[in-house]
This record gives sequence, structure tokens and C-alpha cells, in this order.
Amino acid sequence: MRATWLLLLFLPLVGWAQNSVQVGSKRFTESYILGEIVAQTVSATGSAQAVHRRGLGNTGILYAALESGAIDVYPEYTGTIAFELLGLKRPHSIDELNRLLQPRGLAVGVPLGFNNSYALAMTERQAAALGVQRISELAQLPQLRFGLSQEFVNRRDGWPALKGAYGLPGGNVRGLDHGLAYEAVAGGQVDVVDVYATDAKIVRYGLRVLIDDRGFFPTYDAVLLYRRDLPERFPQAWPALQALEGRISAARMTAMNAAAEISGRPFARVAGEFLEAVPAGDGRESRRTFLQSLFGGNFWGLTGQHCVLVFASLALSVGAGLPLGIVAQRAPRWRHLILGGAGILQTVPALALLAFLIAALGRIGTLPAIIALFLYALLPIVRNTYTGLVEVRPSLRESAVALGLPRSTQLLLIELPLAARAILAGIKTSAVINVGTATIAAFIGAGGYGERIVAGLAVNDSAMLLAGAIPAAAMALIVQGGFDVLDRVAIPRGLRAQAEGGSR
Repeated sequence: MRATWLLLLFLPLVGWAQNSVQVGSKRFTESYILGEIVAQTVSATGSAQAVHRRGLGNTGILYAALESGAIDVYPEYTGTIAFELLGLKRPHSIDELNRLLQPRGLAVGVPLGFNNSYALAMTERQAAALGVQRISELAQLPQLRFGLSQEFVNRRDGWPALKGAYGLPGGNVRGLDHGLAYEAVAGGQVDVVDVYATDAKIVRYGLRVLIDDRGFFPTYDAVLLYRRDLPERFPQAWPALQALEGRISAARMTAMNAAAEISGRPFARVAGEFLEAVPAGDGRESRRTFLQSLFGGNFWGLTGQHCVLVFASLALSVGAGLPLGIVAQRAPRWRHLILGGAGILQTVPALALLAFLIAALGRIGTLPAIIALFLYALLPIVRNTYTGLVEVRPSLRESAVALGLPRSTQLLLIELPLAARAILAGIKTSAVINVGTATIAAFIGAGGYGERIVAGLAVNDSAMLLAGAIPAAAMALIVQGGFDVLDRVAIPRGLRAQAEGGSR
């Protein structure tokens, strides 16, 4: 009977999951907009809901999420599929790509109508002063500083192959977020950047796109990369997606990018205007103010997501950290393993840990983010539990033994209460750390305030960046203040005085 009620309880959730198209996008403006167009197109059919997992990261993360079934579809480019994902040596047609993708359960289709190739660019003033018009001419200028997006630096059809094809100097290369590269080259911090053909800022910043005189860059036609079973699972939504074929010209895509990057319009609004056939504008509108960005429509939703990430992971850390700290204090042979292991977890880079968890769990989103935050929050709790128990005065333990109290009773009634302040301090430290670290979770579609930070980086929107960073900082201060109050209210004055006396 109980199982029946549980089944009835979760049936709506199962039905919702089956009727949701999970749409992914990369961490740059155009991908955000195309992802919104796909999501809104699906939702407009009324046959399914669409969830847009915005700014999931680079090609590798998106592709892994697609293969695992964590997402169903995302906008991609034929050159990237051929060279980066399939490791091919030459461009292939869509039919050839589909033949190679079929064993992986994936497919490519719906060419959107424009080619967004990679290119290298310099400021018009510097290019004219140096007499540079072609990429091959850069080989004679080893003093130039290259500012290249992180993905371009590492991908097969990016910097390593381009450097070899043109014989370019490779000793003065700096990795930059794509959204920041234009300001860097305009400010003279770098000399050459990689750009996309439809970037709106090429004209705005007066850049000269260098001629690819050796034909290195292939065609990067925008398409949809999707799970092969998507048309069968969503037979009404799929024709609507197919109707997007050929609808987006390069000029229209450039105008939409300008609306987001220069005018500061939300990605969802830009996509909605395209679907409603509203002109994209000329990019000269005023940007959103900080307050408009801060208290936008998704503020409370992001706040809820951030709270789930922080406090769910903190609860797991407390549940595991307290017993581990107790074992470390009572079992010396396990002490170095427990404290050392918790310390090592703190040294693992956050993005590396998230990438590992995505591969291990075969999914993106909240679960791997919570597990990563749980692991990062262990050390302060384990260490402070161990320290608090060690600092309990031996005379108190001896008194408990003289009274004949069992070890478990000693722990529960004497040692843990006396160590409570140290333990609570460790939990507070973990909670404050998690508030900041949780912003990284936006890179794998877990939401929270980091979603605004990632989006702000994509379009170099300082108001959007602050609209994510300031609430995270405020939450950290609130959490710290809450634990300070809890310390004064929950721990009796006598125990606080006893703990302080035991620490002297």
C-alpha cells in the first residue's frame, strides 16, 4: 500500500520529466540566444515543456551531457562536430556526419541558415600600422600578443593546428574568456584575438578580420545536434524545430548578438523577438541598470536554487563530517587518513572535480554540484570536530569514567557539548565557503547566482556580473551572522565559558 502511494506521489514528476526537452547551450552570447530560440520553439507547441540549461561550458561538457542523456539538443556547428567531436581531417556533409554519429545515438540536422566561422582579428589601427591583412603575415611578427578563448587554445581545429598550418609564434599566448577578449584588444592588453564571424563587437570595436589566406578554417554552419530519439519522443515539437531551418541569416544573427551584447537585452527577449518576427534593432539602446539586473524576474528563483545547493550540501557534510571527526579523535591509526583525505579534497580545482563528477554520474545539474560542494565542505567540519574533542579537558573525561558512564554517553553528554562551539565554527566556515563556491555550479546547469555571473562574462555586462556576485556575498554575510546568533542562543553560557576555559 505504501509503495502505491509513493508511486502516485512521483507519477507527476515522472510525467513532467518525460515531457521536458532539455536544451543546452555553450558559454557565449550566440549559443545562449540559439538555445533560447530552441527552447521557446518547443514550448510554443504546447506539447512539451523545454528547460534551457544555459551556459554549460565548452564543447566537451555539452557533448558529454548529450551522450549521457542529461540534455536532448543543443546548437552546434558543423566544423566543430567534424573536427573537434569526431576527430575528422576534412569537412563532411550533414549526411556523412549523421552516418558517423548514428552509433553514438546522436544526429545532426536543421541547418539554421548561417556560417559562423572562426577568424583572427586585430584593431584596424594596429593592423594598418603593421601592414597586416592576412594571417600568414603574423608569422613575421613574433612580438605580437595573442588573447585567445580557452576553448580555441585547446581544441583540435583551434590554436595548435592553426599555429602549425601558418608557422605562427606560440610563446606569447594568453587564455581569455571570449566575452572579455574585445575589451582586451581594444585596450591594448593583447594584439590578436580569435573571433566569430557573426560577433557584433567586430564593427563596434573597429577590428580588422584577417584573411584566412591558406583556407585553414572550415565552414561552421549552425545546426542542431540532438539525441537520435528526440523526434520520436516529441513528435509534435520536432516539426516546429525543423521549421527553423534556413530562417537565421548571418546578418540577423549578428543583429541578435548586438541586441544582447551592446543593448543589454535578455537572451530570452532577443529570442522571443526573433520568433515573433520583431526587428532586432541597431544595438544603440541603453543597457539595463544594476537594479534592473539585480531584481529581474529570475531573482527569487536563482536565490532558491542557490539555497538548495548550499544547504543540501552542508547537511550532507555535517552528516559525514561529524562522525569522521569523532573517529579521527578516537582512532589514532585512522587520523592521518581522515584529516589528510579531507585536506586533499580541498586542493582539487572546482571545475576539474565537476568535470569528473559529470563523467562518473553521467549527468549535469544539481546532483553533481551538490556532491562537489559536499566534498569541499568536509575539511572544516572534520578538522573542527577533531580539534574540539581533543581540547576537552582530561579531568572532565576522568570524572565521567569515575561515574561509570559508558563511552557513548561520555561522548553525547559531555564531550560533544563541550566541543560544540568549535564544531559550530567549522560548520559556519563550510557554509560560507559553499555560498561562494556554489556560483561555479552554473557551469554545469545547476543554476544559482552563478548563472548571472556566467551570463555577464559572456556579454561583458558588469551590471549582470554584480547582480550575481553581490547577492552571493550578501548571502555569505547573512549565513555567517546567522551562525553567530546560533552560537549565542543554542549554546548555554556555562558551556561557552567551559569551552573557553578548556582551550586555555
